[in-house]
Amino acid sequence: MAEQLSGERMSGFSLVDEKIVKNILSRLPALTFANAACVNRRWYKICSQILKRPKLASALSLNPSLHDAVKEVIEQVLSEPIRPHFAIACISKEFNLKVTHGLIIEKLGSRIPIITNVSSGIIGVDGIANELVEKKWETTAGPNIQESDTAETGLVLLVGFLPGLKIGTIPLFQPIQEPNTMVENFVMNILNYTAAVSDCAAPVGIIMFGDKTTDMKPIVAKMDCAIPEETIIVGDASADFIFRTGDNSLNQLLHSCCFQAVALVFARDRYKPEGVLPFGPNLEAVGVVLRDSERSCLIARLEGHNSIIASGAILNEIEQQFREEEMFADLFIGVTKETQRTSDSGILTPGKSLYFYKVIGRGEYYFTVNGIGIKPGDSFLFYQSDSDTASSSCDHAFNKLLALKAELKSKNHFRLSNLADKDDKEEVLGGFIFSCYDRDQSFIEESFGDSYPFCDIFPTAPVAGLFCRGEIGRGPKSLMNEEYDDETCPRCCVHVYSTIYLVMSYLPPPLEGQSP
Repeated sequence: MAEQLSGERMSGFSLVDEKIVKNILSRLPALTFANAACVNRRWYKICSQILKRPKLASALSLNPSLHDAVKEVIEQVLSEPIRPHFAIACISKEFNLKVTHGLIIEKLGSRIPIITNVSSGIIGVDGIANELVEKKWETTAGPNIQESDTAETGLVLLVGFLPGLKIGTIPLFQPIQEPNTMVENFVMNILNYTAAVSDCAAPVGIIMFGDKTTDMKPIVAKMDCAIPEETIIVGDASADFIFRTGDNSLNQLLHSCCFQAVALVFARDRYKPEGVLPFGPNLEAVGVVLRDSERSCLIARLEGHNSIIASGAILNEIEQQFREEEMFADLFIGVTKETQRTSDSGILTPGKSLYFYKVIGRGEYYFTVNGIGIKPGDSFLFYQSDSDTASSSCDHAFNKLLALKAELKSKNHFRLSNLADKDDKEEVLGGFIFSCYDRDQSFIEESFGDSYPFCDIFPTAPVAGLFCRGEIGRGPKSLMNEEYDDETCPRCCVHVYSTIYLVMSYLPPPLEGQSP
């Protein structure tokens, strides 16, 4: 009898070779794959082997119907085995933010962090046409409706599975009295979350979304000071977002509170170049008057001189020069401020930070900039948007990514030569691009100029992105442009006319006897 039962247990699909079962299960869509993992212990083990490595999936849709667009991107990102750990969606203003967010939660579940953001444009691969798309939208005000027959609609979705990392959303509440206190609490919440889930003092990376009505410069400056340099910080400084935490700890407050920013924090599991060019002499702010909560008027002088410069006449001359050279350029000032940074050993060291403000008006002896926070005595330079500098920075990014690919290839050759698991190799999982809205084809002078550094080098890796008006980007010196290698140079964290590439890669455990 026992032999008969044993024979019944070993009949049918259970007799199929494990490699064949693995091949079949690896081709299933995510939801079916999740159900297959619950069939028995054997299938659960095989499914765990299939998803033992991190994975990113992205999809883009330009469908004018909100429900159809969400359906298309969800079907695309869940077309292969994946267990979502987080999701980021970027949409056009013609799609209703709350409705879109709700539809995505309905499809992906409420147990993962999800951020939905209204952006100025999106980047990604259209799942239907199977081609790379860079789409920007006009910034004129329009109705926030659920359905639209115009072409100004679209959605890109990025979903990630990152075993070995804990991922959480940390919000920055709208301050009632003391803004500095709220920012300090925000930074401490990020570090406390990391300490609670990880053996590391600082997170691996942070993706930031700052509200478009908030000046993100002092907030990012505080993070730059308090969080060690090896933590990658990227994001959109001019967002319109809504989010959901994965643990429901703050979800009851989301409808009653206002937020200045939200940080998607990546921490190790305890258990598991810019397109602007400086010109002119160094200037010093003598007087600063706030026009309102978003604009400042500056009176300036040459550094080392006492006389006030005729700002209006100088700006007129600059614009006349642009016209004579048949050149269109936006004008900024780059303000340098003394600051402090936290070294890898936790010691505060002096440093400098660079903040950009767009010039939007002038008077006879003053000019107006978009932004606040400039103080008398601050030094600054004029900057102009420059396509040659932008193209050069794209080439720089291309070379950095090419070097990364060569490094991964070299390391994988070493692992394979030491009889390591052929499937256990270092690889790029995918990327997320934050590109300035104003860096269009006429500025870069080629199609997909900001996408090509990543897409040409890693053509099979998933990629998503958005166009924004304030690009957050901070990383190790080895990843920055050459001019930042000098310790005396100010460091910029909230950029203009730039493109930020977040490249996510898988690093397998070191071989036995090899240092990590």
